[in-house]
Amino acid sequence: MATTNTYSVTGMTCAHCVRAVREEIEKLDGVIAVDVDLAAGGDSRVDVTAETPLPLDQVRGAVEEAGYQLATPAN
Repeated sequence: MATTNTYSVTGMTCAHCVRAVREEIEKLDGVIAVDVDLAAGGDSRVDVTAETPLPLDQVRGAVEEAGYQLATPAN
């Protein structure tokens, strides 16, 4: 059964940022969908749907690889 978790990401300001974060998270095993609600200059909401819950360190690593910071899990 798929699960969706919401994360807060700091530092995103534009569509390029959204694309970079989405592409890195989509590389993680089991990811089905990534939805980003951009809050330029603030913490953006990132919803990640995966086949099974993803370890937080994997999500954090993907976000950091894209050049941004995982502020905190929002749920």
